Amino acid sequence: MKRFLCVVGTRPEAIKMAPVILELATHAHVMTLCSGQHTKLAEEPLAWFGITPDDTIRVAKSRTLATLTAALLPAMERMIAKHRPDVVVAQGDTTTVLVAALTAFYTDIPFAHVEAGLRTRNLRAPFPEEFNRVAADRLARWHFCPTRGAAANLRAEGIDPARITITGNTGIDALRLALARLPPALATGRGRRRILLTAHRRENQGKRMEAICRAIVALVEQFDDIEFAIPVHPNPEVRATFERLRVAHERVQLMPPLSYPRLVAEMARAHVIVTDSGGIQEEAPFLKKPVLVMRDVTERPEAVELGVARLVGAETSSIVGAVRELLTDAEAYATMAAGGSPYGDGYAAERLSAVFGYGQRAASAAAGAAR
Repeated sequence: MKRFLCVVGTRPEAIKMAPVILELATHAHVMTLCSGQHTKLAEEPLAWFGITPDDTIRVAKSRTLATLTAALLPAMERMIAKHRPDVVVAQGDTTTVLVAALTAFYTDIPFAHVEAGLRTRNLRAPFPEEFNRVAADRLARWHFCPTRGAAANLRAEGIDPARITITGNTGIDALRLALARLPPALATGRGRRRILLTAHRRENQGKRMEAICRAIVALVEQFDDIEFAIPVHPNPEVRATFERLRVAHERVQLMPPLSYPRLVAEMARAHVIVTDSGGIQEEAPFLKKPVLVMRDVTERPEAVELGVARLVGAETSSIVGAVRELLTDAEAYATMAAGGSPYGDGYAAERLSAVFGYGQRAASAAAGAAR
């Protein structure tokens, strides 16, 4: 029986890897390793999906990217030696993924990259994720791409097409599984339109986060029928910015980081979603929610091209203007809320598993692939 070591570092990775772990575990021996990049934030969604990590790396809380990478490399090498996998699997573009791919390469263990091929072609945006995913793809034996565009990126870089599989995005698998377990979305209180806003990326910290906060204040002053739900990222700088600019208001609910099922419920309940998250860009179209992306570039252009997501940057005026349009222009809102997920049908993990000879490939590989 083939042995898979599935490495999880952050909360988004845990969510997107959960369907992969569950699917592979029905056919093979699967070991789940938490890298310690996130601790409870990563363990919570795994537990919700019924997954208990087999091992965990402990790293210091106070760290830079360099010290985190330096700490994880020897620890990852020890874990690979301990668990003796036939395949190392990781998802996305974090430091954990870079270290998993590099250590697998050093130890001559094949590496499978889930969500391969995303690109902005700017190594500084997003930083350091663009470099991490480029490096991981150069080291991978199997590339599981969420879209046709991602697969095309890899072919353009000279990756052997035989190593590329379009699966759809496993985040949609997780969302499908979650929606089946959650009660119907609650209506917003007092007839208000609810706006879910999340912001955490490194490039949005500092002055850009201040501009985001000013946009929130401006919008609640302009519209008395809206309310904001804002899960505040635990990063001390992000939290300090929200507190310093006094974003709190009777119609602005600042929340601690939400559990995965609670976040799914908030997305389902929202009228509009405003975010700099990569995963939410993928999930919102599946839920038929307009999503405004507070970034200058995105490695997920498919939803923008489909017209169900829009890049708005992080300037106060651009955020306010984009939200105002969706609140006042019914046609613009209907166009973006039409739905249509370019990221798959929620059965990506089955397609991934089939590459290793397990189960049956979903009815059509094209069904969950990008258009």
